[in-house]
Amino acid sequence: MYQKIITYHRENNEELSIRELLKKWLIPKKWQHFFRIQEDVLINGQYHSFNTIVQDQDVVTLNFDFPPRTEQHYLPGHDPVDVVYEDDDIIVVNKVAGKKTHPNLSTEDDSLMNDVETYLKDGHPYMVHRIDMETSGLVLISKTPYLVPIFNRQLSSKTLHREYLALVNLDAPINDSGTIDQQIGQDPTDVRKRMVTEDGLSATTNYQVIEKNADFALLKLNLLTGRTHQLRVHLAHNHWPIVNDILYNPHKKAGMLLLFAHKLTFSQPFTGKSKIIQAKLPENMYNLICADLKQPKSSPNPDN
Repeated sequence: MYQKIITYHRENNEELSIRELLKKWLIPKKWQHFFRIQEDVLINGQYHSFNTIVQDQDVVTLNFDFPPRTEQHYLPGHDPVDVVYEDDDIIVVNKVAGKKTHPNLSTEDDSLMNDVETYLKDGHPYMVHRIDMETSGLVLISKTPYLVPIFNRQLSSKTLHREYLALVNLDAPINDSGTIDQQIGQDPTDVRKRMVTEDGLSATTNYQVIEKNADFALLKLNLLTGRTHQLRVHLAHNHWPIVNDILYNPHKKAGMLLLFAHKLTFSQPFTGKSKIIQAKLPENMYNLICADLKQPKSSPNPDN
């Protein structure tokens, strides 16, 4: 059984019932039903009607004494993980380029989730979101299956933000900032690829130019949706392909894909407090970006 004990801090003089507080915490309705009929929500150690107003500094105990939606375990992996942040419930790791986020088959043991399975020893990782195999950077992973639906709701409501840095070839002019709102679907000529298409899934990307010269631009990118290859497809379609993208960039390749998930912003479950996790560019990526932009390597890392 997963148990969470929270000291409730009232915000802006709000007066929330137990039912309203569970809704605010993005707990699925079916789970709210289980909590009520099993009397598994306690206020200061006692069960109360769901219409009861929760007072400031009340201690709320949630006993998740019912099956989670998913329960998937992974084979142990073999590589160390770069842990950027960790607490009792979540872990944020910095994935290297060339490693899959998760295995495609239960017999595989060479993905990030396999490595985190080994790292946690007595626990198991549960995937919240993924990044492409060739993309490096931050990945948020839950240590319990009961938080995954909550983070899914944060993704849907845009309270879980993912921000990337990318170096792109400038095969066309680019504004200092903008929004790309183009639908993405399967490329009929290549099963590995996606493309902008009128009958695809909605996809929205915000971008901001950090620095540029005649040939390259360093971009800050925010995903408002999470389609497969979204950033790579949107940028390539607008003639700003990401440097070293083997699928979407026609230019000569020389090294790793220069796309890095450098920042995660989300609400800590059951508190509402915003949490921001950032990571610096890998040194080899930073050096490549400096070389292409012809900056001195002593210049500040753009993530600082």
